[in-house]
Amino acid sequence: MKGPSQSQAPAVLGYRMPAEWEPHEATWIAWPHNREDWPGRFQPIPWAYAEIVRHIARGERVCILVNDGVHQRAAERVLKQAHVDSANIEFFRFKTDRVWTRDSGPIFVTREQEPVVAITHWRFNGWAKYPNHKKDEKLPAFVAQKLRMPTWEPEIILNGKPRRVVLEGGSIDVNGRGTMLTTEECLLSEVQQRNRGIAREQLERSFRDYLGVEKTIWLGSGIAGDDTHGHVDDISRFVSPDTVVTVVEKNRSDPNHAPLQENLRRLRGAADHNGKKLSIIELPLPSPVWFRGQRLPASYANFYIANSAVLVPTFNDANDRVALNVLKECFPQRDVVGIYCGDFIWGLGAIHCATQQQPVGSP
Repeated sequence: MKGPSQSQAPAVLGYRMPAEWEPHEATWIAWPHNREDWPGRFQPIPWAYAEIVRHIARGERVCILVNDGVHQRAAERVLKQAHVDSANIEFFRFKTDRVWTRDSGPIFVTREQEPVVAITHWRFNGWAKYPNHKKDEKLPAFVAQKLRMPTWEPEIILNGKPRRVVLEGGSIDVNGRGTMLTTEECLLSEVQQRNRGIAREQLERSFRDYLGVEKTIWLGSGIAGDDTHGHVDDISRFVSPDTVVTVVEKNRSDPNHAPLQENLRRLRGAADHNGKKLSIIELPLPSPVWFRGQRLPASYANFYIANSAVLVPTFNDANDRVALNVLKECFPQRDVVGIYCGDFIWGLGAIHCATQQQPVGSP
Protein backbone atom coordinates (compact mmCIF):
# COMPACT_ATOMS: atom_id res chain seq x y z
CA MET A 1 0.00 0.00 0.00
CA LYS A 2 1.93 3.01 -1.26
CA GLY A 3 1.66 6.45 0.27
CA PRO A 4 -1.00 8.88 -1.03
CA SER A 5 1.60 10.20 -3.46
CA GLN A 6 5.33 9.63 -3.72
CA SER A 7 5.56 13.32 -4.65
CA GLN A 8 3.79 14.26 -1.41
CA ALA A 9 6.28 13.48 1.35
CA PRO A 10 5.11 12.25 4.77
CA ALA A 11 6.14 15.44 6.58
CA VAL A 12 3.90 17.50 4.29
CA LEU A 13 1.00 15.34 5.50
CA GLY A 14 1.93 15.84 9.16
CA TYR A 15 3.91 12.65 9.75
CA ARG A 16 6.98 12.49 11.99
CA MET A 17 9.19 9.78 13.42
CA PRO A 18 8.22 9.43 17.10
CA ALA A 19 10.78 9.03 19.87
CA GLU A 20 11.39 5.51 21.09
CA TRP A 21 9.90 6.23 24.52
CA GLU A 22 6.53 7.14 23.01
CA PRO A 23 3.87 4.38 23.34
CA HIS A 24 4.33 1.25 21.24
CA GLU A 25 1.72 -0.95 19.66
CA ALA A 26 4.33 -3.70 19.25
CA THR A 27 7.99 -4.56 18.89
CA TRP A 28 9.24 -6.47 15.84
CA ILE A 29 12.10 -8.96 16.11
CA ALA A 30 13.40 -11.84 13.99
CA TRP A 31 14.10 -15.14 15.71
CA PRO A 32 17.81 -16.07 15.37
CA HIS A 33 18.77 -18.72 12.82
CA ASN A 34 21.94 -17.64 11.00
CA ARG A 35 24.69 -19.48 12.87
CA GLU A 36 27.33 -17.63 10.84
CA ASP A 37 26.43 -14.46 12.72
CA TRP A 38 27.62 -16.14 15.95
CA PRO A 39 30.19 -18.67 14.69
CA GLY A 40 30.91 -21.27 17.35
CA ARG A 41 28.77 -19.43 19.90
CA PHE A 42 25.18 -19.72 18.65
CA GLN A 43 23.75 -22.01 21.33
CA PRO A 44 23.00 -19.34 24.00
CA ILE A 45 21.56 -16.81 21.54
CA PRO A 46 17.92 -18.08 21.45
CA TRP A 47 17.91 -17.95 25.25
CA ALA A 48 19.08 -14.35 25.21
CA TYR A 49 16.25 -13.60 22.78
CA ALA A 50 13.76 -15.29 25.08
CA GLU A 51 14.86 -13.04 27.94
CA ILE A 52 14.46 -9.96 25.75
CA VAL A 53 10.99 -11.07 24.59
CA ARG A 54 9.92 -11.90 28.15
CA HIS A 55 10.48 -8.36 29.34
CA ILE A 56 9.07 -6.61 26.27
CA ALA A 57 5.91 -8.76 26.25
CA ARG A 58 4.95 -7.51 29.71
CA GLY A 59 4.02 -4.17 28.19
CA GLU A 60 3.31 -4.70 24.50
CA ARG A 61 2.83 -7.21 21.72
CA VAL A 62 5.96 -8.84 20.29
CA CYS A 63 5.85 -9.69 16.58
CA ILE A 64 8.37 -12.43 15.86
CA LEU A 65 9.55 -13.20 12.34
CA VAL A 66 10.30 -16.87 11.67
CA ASN A 67 11.49 -18.58 8.50
CA ASP A 68 8.97 -21.44 8.52
CA GLY A 69 6.95 -23.78 10.73
CA VAL A 70 10.00 -25.66 12.00
CA HIS A 71 11.67 -22.39 12.97
CA GLN A 72 8.50 -21.22 14.72
CA ARG A 73 8.14 -24.42 16.75
CA ALA A 74 11.76 -24.14 17.86
CA ALA A 75 11.13 -20.57 19.00
CA GLU A 76 7.95 -21.58 20.80
CA ARG A 77 9.80 -24.31 22.72
CA VAL A 78 12.47 -21.89 23.92
CA LEU A 79 9.91 -19.23 24.89
CA LYS A 80 7.80 -21.77 26.78
CA GLN A 81 10.78 -23.08 28.74
CA ALA A 82 11.77 -19.50 29.56
CA HIS A 83 8.21 -18.89 30.91
CA VAL A 84 7.42 -16.15 28.40
CA ASP A 85 3.72 -15.22 28.39
CA SER A 86 2.47 -16.27 24.95
CA ALA A 87 -0.60 -13.99 25.12
CA ASN A 88 1.41 -11.06 23.77
CA ILE A 89 3.36 -13.02 21.13
CA GLU A 90 2.48 -13.17 17.44
CA PHE A 91 4.46 -15.04 14.79
CA PHE A 92 4.90 -13.99 11.18
CA ARG A 93 6.52 -16.25 8.59
CA PHE A 94 9.06 -14.28 6.62
CA LYS A 95 12.51 -15.51 5.66
CA THR A 96 15.30 -13.22 6.82
CA ASP A 97 19.01 -13.15 6.11
CA ARG A 98 19.84 -11.86 9.58
CA VAL A 99 18.02 -10.75 12.70
CA TRP A 100 18.91 -7.05 12.89
CA THR A 101 15.42 -5.62 12.40
CA ARG A 102 16.53 -2.20 13.65
CA ASP A 103 18.39 -1.76 10.39
CA SER A 104 16.42 -3.77 7.85
CA GLY A 105 12.92 -3.23 9.24
CA PRO A 106 10.44 -0.42 8.57
CA ILE A 107 10.88 2.99 10.15
CA PHE A 108 7.41 4.01 11.29
CA VAL A 109 6.06 7.55 11.25
CA THR A 110 2.93 8.89 12.94
CA ARG A 111 0.45 11.77 12.78
CA GLU A 112 -2.84 12.69 14.44
CA GLN A 113 -5.08 12.26 11.38
CA GLU A 114 -6.10 8.93 9.84
CA PRO A 115 -4.21 6.91 8.82
CA VAL A 116 -2.28 7.54 12.01
CA VAL A 117 0.73 5.30 11.33
CA ALA A 118 2.67 4.83 8.11
CA ILE A 119 5.93 3.25 7.02
CA THR A 120 9.06 4.65 5.42
CA HIS A 121 10.86 1.94 3.47
CA TRP A 122 14.47 3.04 3.07
CA ARG A 123 16.77 0.96 0.94
CA PHE A 124 18.84 -1.60 2.86
CA ASN A 125 22.10 -2.79 1.30
CA GLY A 126 23.61 -4.94 4.05
CA TRP A 127 25.51 -2.03 5.63
CA ALA A 128 27.34 -1.66 2.29
CA LYS A 129 29.31 -4.72 3.37
CA TYR A 130 27.36 -7.99 3.24
CA PRO A 131 25.99 -9.28 -0.09
CA ASN A 132 23.36 -11.57 1.47
CA HIS A 133 20.75 -8.95 2.33
CA LYS A 134 18.09 -9.41 -0.37
CA LYS A 135 15.54 -11.02 1.95
CA ASP A 136 16.01 -8.44 4.67
CA GLU A 137 15.58 -5.59 2.18
CA LYS A 138 12.00 -6.76 1.56
CA LEU A 139 11.02 -6.73 5.23
CA PRO A 140 9.41 -3.23 5.32
CA ALA A 141 7.19 -4.12 2.35
CA PHE A 142 6.12 -7.33 4.09
CA VAL A 143 5.22 -5.50 7.31
CA ALA A 144 3.36 -2.79 5.38
CA GLN A 145 1.33 -5.44 3.56
CA LYS A 146 0.48 -7.27 6.78
CA LEU A 147 -0.52 -4.09 8.58
CA ARG A 148 -2.09 -2.45 5.49
CA MET A 149 -0.15 0.76 6.07
CA PRO A 150 0.74 3.55 3.64
CA THR A 151 4.39 3.32 2.58
CA TRP A 152 6.95 5.68 1.13
CA GLU A 153 10.26 4.73 -0.48
CA PRO A 154 12.54 7.74 0.09
CA GLU A 155 14.27 8.96 -3.05
CA ILE A 156 16.68 11.69 -4.07
CA ILE A 157 16.98 13.07 -7.59
CA LEU A 158 20.61 12.66 -8.63
CA ASN A 159 21.74 13.72 -12.11
CA GLY A 160 18.11 13.92 -13.16
CA LYS A 161 17.29 10.38 -12.03
CA PRO A 162 15.57 9.13 -8.86
CA ARG A 163 17.82 7.23 -6.44
CA ARG A 164 16.57 5.22 -3.45
CA VAL A 165 18.17 6.42 -0.23
CA VAL A 166 19.98 3.89 1.97
CA LEU A 167 19.34 4.27 5.70
CA GLU A 168 19.48 1.92 8.68
CA GLY A 169 17.49 2.49 11.85
CA GLY A 170 20.59 2.07 14.00
CA SER A 171 22.30 4.97 12.24
CA ILE A 172 19.81 7.55 13.54
CA ASP A 173 18.16 8.51 16.83
CA VAL A 174 15.37 11.10 17.21
CA ASN A 175 13.74 13.04 20.03
CA GLY A 176 10.33 12.94 18.31
CA ARG A 177 10.17 16.74 18.22
CA GLY A 178 12.26 17.44 15.14
CA THR A 179 15.88 16.77 16.15
CA MET A 180 18.01 13.80 15.12
CA LEU A 181 21.45 12.37 15.90
CA THR A 182 23.63 10.56 13.36
CA THR A 183 27.32 10.20 12.49
CA GLU A 184 29.51 11.34 9.65
CA GLU A 185 31.42 8.05 9.78
CA CYS A 186 28.30 6.07 8.87
CA LEU A 187 26.47 8.32 6.41
CA LEU A 188 29.20 10.47 4.86
CA SER A 189 32.29 8.27 4.77
CA GLU A 190 33.58 6.64 1.60
CA VAL A 191 34.16 3.46 3.62
CA GLN A 192 31.06 1.24 3.50
CA GLN A 193 29.53 4.09 1.52
CA ARG A 194 25.73 3.97 1.64
CA ASN A 195 24.81 6.80 -0.71
CA ARG A 196 27.53 7.52 -3.23
CA GLY A 197 27.24 10.97 -4.76
CA ILE A 198 24.57 12.18 -2.32
CA ALA A 199 25.60 15.21 -0.25
CA ARG A 200 25.01 15.95 3.42
CA GLU A 201 22.41 18.61 2.59
CA GLN A 202 20.46 16.16 0.41
CA LEU A 203 20.39 13.61 3.21
CA GLU A 204 19.17 16.26 5.65
CA ARG A 205 16.39 17.14 3.22
CA SER A 206 15.35 13.48 3.09
CA PHE A 207 15.26 13.30 6.88
CA ARG A 208 13.06 16.40 6.92
CA ASP A 209 10.70 15.20 4.19
CA TYR A 210 10.29 11.60 5.30
CA LEU A 211 10.89 11.68 9.09
CA GLY A 212 9.88 15.22 10.03
CA VAL A 213 13.42 16.06 11.20
CA GLU A 214 14.15 19.80 11.22
CA LYS A 215 17.64 19.61 12.75
CA THR A 216 20.29 16.94 12.17
CA ILE A 217 23.16 16.86 14.65
CA TRP A 218 26.21 15.24 13.08
CA LEU A 219 28.57 13.41 15.42
CA GLY A 220 31.92 12.10 14.25
CA SER A 221 32.72 8.41 14.67
CA GLY A 222 31.33 5.33 16.36
CA ILE A 223 33.09 2.84 18.61
CA ALA A 224 35.85 0.34 17.91
CA GLY A 225 34.64 -3.02 16.65
CA ASP A 226 31.42 -1.72 15.08
CA ASP A 227 31.19 -3.33 11.65
CA THR A 228 28.36 -0.97 10.65
CA HIS A 229 31.02 1.77 10.52
CA GLY A 230 29.60 4.26 12.96
CA HIS A 231 26.04 3.54 14.07
CA VAL A 232 24.84 6.16 16.51
CA ASP A 233 22.88 3.70 18.66
CA ASP A 234 26.20 2.50 20.11
CA ILE A 235 27.31 5.96 21.18
CA SER A 236 24.61 8.62 21.74
CA ARG A 237 20.88 8.37 22.41
CA PHE A 238 18.03 10.73 23.26
CA VAL A 239 16.40 9.86 26.58
CA SER A 240 14.03 12.86 26.56
CA PRO A 241 13.31 15.66 24.08
CA ASP A 242 16.19 17.75 25.44
CA THR A 243 18.54 15.16 26.96
CA VAL A 244 21.15 12.90 25.37
CA VAL A 245 23.21 10.15 26.99
CA THR A 246 26.56 9.65 25.31
CA VAL A 247 29.27 7.09 25.98
CA VAL A 248 32.77 8.13 27.01
CA GLU A 249 36.02 6.24 27.53
CA LYS A 250 38.22 7.53 30.36
CA ASN A 251 41.27 5.49 29.37
CA ARG A 252 43.30 7.80 27.15
CA SER A 253 45.19 4.91 25.55
CA ASP A 254 41.97 3.25 24.39
CA PRO A 255 41.13 3.90 20.69
CA ASN A 256 37.63 4.97 21.74
CA HIS A 257 38.84 7.83 23.95
CA ALA A 258 39.57 10.53 21.37
CA PRO A 259 36.58 10.02 19.02
CA LEU A 260 34.13 9.84 21.92
CA GLN A 261 35.57 13.05 23.41
CA GLU A 262 35.03 14.69 20.02
CA ASN A 263 31.40 13.52 20.02
CA LEU A 264 30.98 14.89 23.54
CA ARG A 265 32.41 18.24 22.41
CA ARG A 266 29.98 18.40 19.48
CA LEU A 267 27.00 17.55 21.67
CA ARG A 268 27.89 20.20 24.23
CA GLY A 269 27.99 22.76 21.44
CA ALA A 270 24.80 21.53 19.75
CA ALA A 271 21.23 22.81 19.96
CA ASP A 272 17.89 21.30 19.02
CA HIS A 273 15.69 22.50 16.14
CA ASN A 274 14.42 25.35 18.35
CA GLY A 275 17.94 26.52 19.14
CA LYS A 276 17.82 25.17 22.70
CA LYS A 277 20.96 23.63 24.18
CA LEU A 278 20.83 19.93 25.01
CA SER A 279 21.46 18.38 28.41
CA ILE A 280 24.27 15.84 28.13
CA ILE A 281 24.70 12.84 30.42
CA GLU A 282 27.85 10.73 30.24
CA LEU A 283 27.56 6.95 30.11
CA PRO A 284 30.59 4.70 30.63
CA LEU A 285 31.70 1.88 28.39
CA PRO A 286 32.44 -1.59 29.72
CA SER A 287 36.02 -2.80 29.70
CA PRO A 288 36.99 -3.93 26.19
CA VAL A 289 35.31 -7.17 25.18
CA TRP A 290 37.41 -9.45 22.96
CA PHE A 291 36.78 -12.84 21.37
CA ARG A 292 39.03 -14.76 18.99
CA GLY A 293 41.32 -11.78 18.62
CA GLN A 294 38.50 -9.42 17.65
CA ARG A 295 37.34 -6.41 19.65
CA LEU A 296 33.55 -6.40 19.89
CA PRO A 297 31.26 -3.32 19.91
CA ALA A 298 30.14 -3.63 23.53
CA SER A 299 28.21 -0.53 24.61
CA TYR A 300 25.53 0.28 27.15
CA ALA A 301 24.08 2.80 24.67
CA ASN A 302 22.56 -0.08 22.69
CA PHE A 303 19.58 -0.18 25.07
CA TYR A 304 15.97 -0.53 23.97
CA ILE A 305 13.09 1.54 25.40
CA ALA A 306 10.01 -0.70 25.57
CA ASN A 307 6.64 0.34 27.00
CA SER A 308 7.26 -1.07 30.46
CA ALA A 309 11.04 -1.46 30.62
CA VAL A 310 14.39 -0.26 29.36
CA LEU A 311 16.52 -3.24 28.39
CA VAL A 312 20.24 -2.58 28.75
CA PRO A 313 23.07 -4.83 27.51
CA THR A 314 25.42 -5.89 30.30
CA PHE A 315 28.78 -7.66 30.17
CA ASN A 316 29.66 -8.88 33.68
CA ASP A 317 31.65 -5.68 34.06
CA ALA A 318 32.09 -3.32 36.98
CA ASN A 319 30.52 -0.53 34.92
CA ASP A 320 27.30 -2.53 34.44
CA ARG A 321 25.82 -1.17 37.66
CA VAL A 322 27.02 2.36 36.88
CA ALA A 323 25.28 2.32 33.50
CA LEU A 324 22.09 0.82 34.91
CA ASN A 325 21.95 3.52 37.60
CA VAL A 326 22.53 6.30 35.05
CA LEU A 327 19.70 5.02 32.86
CA LYS A 328 17.38 4.49 35.83
CA GLU A 329 17.76 8.20 36.58
CA CYS A 330 16.72 8.89 32.99
CA PHE A 331 13.70 6.55 33.07
CA PRO A 332 12.32 6.60 36.65
CA GLN A 333 8.88 5.35 35.53
CA ARG A 334 10.22 2.24 33.77
CA ASP A 335 12.01 -0.84 35.01
CA VAL A 336 15.63 -0.68 33.88
CA VAL A 337 16.70 -4.26 33.28
CA GLY A 338 20.14 -5.59 32.48
CA ILE A 339 20.31 -8.34 29.84
CA TYR A 340 23.61 -10.22 29.69
CA CYS A 341 25.03 -9.77 26.17
CA GLY A 342 28.52 -11.23 26.51
CA ASP A 343 27.60 -13.95 24.01
CA PHE A 344 25.15 -11.84 22.04
CA ILE A 345 27.73 -9.20 21.16
CA TRP A 346 29.79 -11.78 19.23
CA GLY A 347 27.15 -11.20 16.54
CA LEU A 348 28.36 -7.55 16.46
CA GLY A 349 24.99 -6.25 17.63
CA ALA A 350 22.96 -6.06 20.83
CA ILE A 351 19.43 -5.36 22.07
CA HIS A 352 18.64 -2.17 20.16
CA CYS A 353 19.98 -3.67 16.93
CA ALA A 354 17.59 -6.61 17.27
CA THR A 355 14.38 -4.63 17.88
CA GLN A 356 12.14 -2.23 15.96
CA GLN A 357 9.21 -0.43 17.59
CA GLN A 358 5.78 -0.02 16.00
CA PRO A 359 4.04 3.08 17.43
CA VAL A 360 0.45 3.10 18.67
CA GLY A 361 -2.34 4.03 16.33
CA SER A 362 -2.00 0.95 14.17
CA PRO A 363 -4.99 -0.88 12.71
